[in-house]
Amino acid sequence: MTTVKETVEVDVPLRTAYNQWTQFEEFPNFMEGVEEVRQLDARHNHWTTKIGGIRREFDTEIVDQLADERITWRTVGGDTRQRGTVHFQRVDDTRTRVELVMEVEPSGVAEKAADLTGTIDRRAKGDMRRFKEFVENRSIETGAWRGRIRPGG
Repeated sequence: MTTVKETVEVDVPLRTAYNQWTQFEEFPNFMEGVEEVRQLDARHNHWTTKIGGIRREFDTEIVDQLADERITWRTVGGDTRQRGTVHFQRVDDTRTRVELVMEVEPSGVAEKAADLTGTIDRRAKGDMRRFKEFVENRSIETGAWRGRIRPGG
């Protein structure tokens, strides 16, 4: 497994940054290679990605979510394996630190090559930078989900 860690400071309040991140169907607007995310229910999303010419579809499950603090997920089924957490930390009334920690297990020749060349890490850094631009340019979130998902629940 490869661990990717990236932090950005966004110039929006904590609540705005967190609320925007809960809008999974908006991810294609700032995540490179993500074609579509469909939210199936409060815990599950279906992803369609195309990276390096390789199209993949997979599902993720949110295993822990606490408003304004964290969202933790993992893939379920399929051959794409990853898990991670996004943490949100208030810097002050108008700024928030967003930290992504993700573990990815590359599958297939193209993904293993991307891992060896640092492409996965660079893509995550770019996605976080684009999230910063996306949420700051809007200045208001496109929606919000404030529910609580507990591990094992």
